[in-house]
Amino acid sequence: MEQRKGGESAEEARVKALFIYPVKSCAGISVSHAFIASRGFQWDRQWVLVNERGRFITQRPEPKIALVKVSLPPEVLHDSWGPLPKNACLCFDAPGMQQLKVPLVPSAPLKKIDQVTVWEWSGPGLLEGPDATRWFTEYLGKPARLIRLDNGNMNRATDPKYAAGFLTAFSDHFPFLMISQASLDALNERLPIPLPINRFRPNIFIEGCEPFAEDTWDTFTIGKYTFHGVKLCPRCKITTIDQSTAEVGEDPLVTLRTFRAGQHLSSLHDMRNGAFFGQNLTCDESLLPHNGTHPILRVGDAIHVEKIATVTEIMS
Repeated sequence: MEQRKGGESAEEARVKALFIYPVKSCAGISVSHAFIASRGFQWDRQWVLVNERGRFITQRPEPKIALVKVSLPPEVLHDSWGPLPKNACLCFDAPGMQQLKVPLVPSAPLKKIDQVTVWEWSGPGLLEGPDATRWFTEYLGKPARLIRLDNGNMNRATDPKYAAGFLTAFSDHFPFLMISQASLDALNERLPIPLPINRFRPNIFIEGCEPFAEDTWDTFTIGKYTFHGVKLCPRCKITTIDQSTAEVGEDPLVTLRTFRAGQHLSSLHDMRNGAFFGQNLTCDESLLPHNGTHPILRVGDAIHVEKIATVTEIMS
């Protein structure tokens, strides 16, 4: 393991783009800056679609979820934790559907749902109103409900084997995902048709480093804030879904398996199955009380690597 001193970095890496995904598996929103909250970026994966049993629904079984565009008012994205504007809504647009507006401040308390399930986690959530249920049920052609994160009662911890003491929202497993432009370029050089970054749904898209350098960043800062690489991201069927048409193909998974399969990267048993692309992260400042002032990342923020390690060291 190599320790870098004084925050010095061999790379001139910077944040190229930032993304939030208010509803798990729906389209993301590119933002110029993002506030760091206790479970990841503010507004990221704060809602999830579930079936009649409360289990999460994603693009994996329902590729057309990719075509659901989500928007938030600019003043909501640009401000920190001040009072929400009156009549502010989370808006949904999808092919063949009238726009759905979900109030950010409900006119009445939302019904609590005890068993919302995302992968191995089950816990409470808040059921959005009947308009949302009808809209998503009609669009998907099967029962679907929109669940809001219950901030007061939900404590979904990250896997302590990789990131003890941190929380996440309705993401798959960790609060942040980072990918570099160089890594995307290296993959695209091997593909018959280059793919855009939206296939991989990162929160933090960076530039100015070597391909897959982010695999080895154990501890680093973005701007003033300290992040840790905790686990490479195993990629799933969603990467094969065209986010503009919902058509399903075979790549990039077929190609990733030729050079990013676990056996090529580490001897760890956890990595034997799967193809990996992107680094899951935690942020130290997400654990701190903010007293009204919240950490913020911006496009253009510099990255300084403090400690590098092998993939095996990071994931052990």
